[in-house]
Amino acid sequence: MVNGYSPSTFKEALKILNEKDVIIYAGGTDLMVRYKNISSLLPKFDKDLLYIENLKELKEINESSSEIRIGAACKLSYLLQSDCIPQILKQAIKNIASPAIRNMGTIGGNICNASPAGDTLPVLYALDAKVKITSINNSKETEIKEFILGPKKTILENNEILESIIIPKADFNKIYYQKVGARKASAISKVSFVALAEIEKEEIKDLRIAIGSVGPSVVRVKEGEDALIEKNIKDINNLINHVQDIYSKKITPIDDQRSTANYRKNVALRLIKYFLTVEL
Repeated sequence: MVNGYSPSTFKEALKILNEKDVIIYAGGTDLMVRYKNISSLLPKFDKDLLYIENLKELKEINESSSEIRIGAACKLSYLLQSDCIPQILKQAIKNIASPAIRNMGTIGGNICNASPAGDTLPVLYALDAKVKITSINNSKETEIKEFILGPKKTILENNEILESIIIPKADFNKIYYQKVGARKASAISKVSFVALAEIEKEEIKDLRIAIGSVGPSVVRVKEGEDALIEKNIKDINNLINHVQDIYSKKITPIDDQRSTANYRKNVALRLIKYFLTVEL
């Protein structure tokens, strides 16, 4: 028999997490799929549930001069209403499933699900986001690229919880987001692409490219970005083949029911070229 725990405070939740082997539950949109049962039957959870959606400590958005802190239990639809959330993240959220799912799903759940097709992940990678991990005895911050180990795998221990997401503030005058799916609504991405750049007097001062669904986790290639930083945008055409070669070695998609590896790789490389030659 599966039991459920509904703590009234974050401290109480940490205590339960320290004492019990539980599944953390907020919106549940990913969990219902992962633990689905045959038609008309309730999901088959193999552990007790710890419900955290009602904890106010995990539903706050705090902004300072240098960063934005988002509680892990913030609903995706709530983030769309906040003035301090970066527009590029809002673009990605608007492409997640349906309004009903966005009204239930949380940003922490999208991260902890650790799917290569997770819609918020490429944006968070590109923004150099960090996550705050908390247990009853300790708290630490780590880069999101270190938090996610691979499909469905994170560094979270059984007694730890994702408390918040930290996004450093940065200025970009070129932003580009593209989600490639079978249809516009309620589609899991075949490829998702995020590019951010700061251009000053035709020189690339900062550049970040993150690509989802083309590897075990989001692909962001520092070598590829460095090959373009401090370059003049007029010289981009001479660098395209070199940059695509760098990314080609890191883009390692798979064939699955949504798409083929060959299609994903070609689309990703074409999006890199499009951003650099058209959007810049």
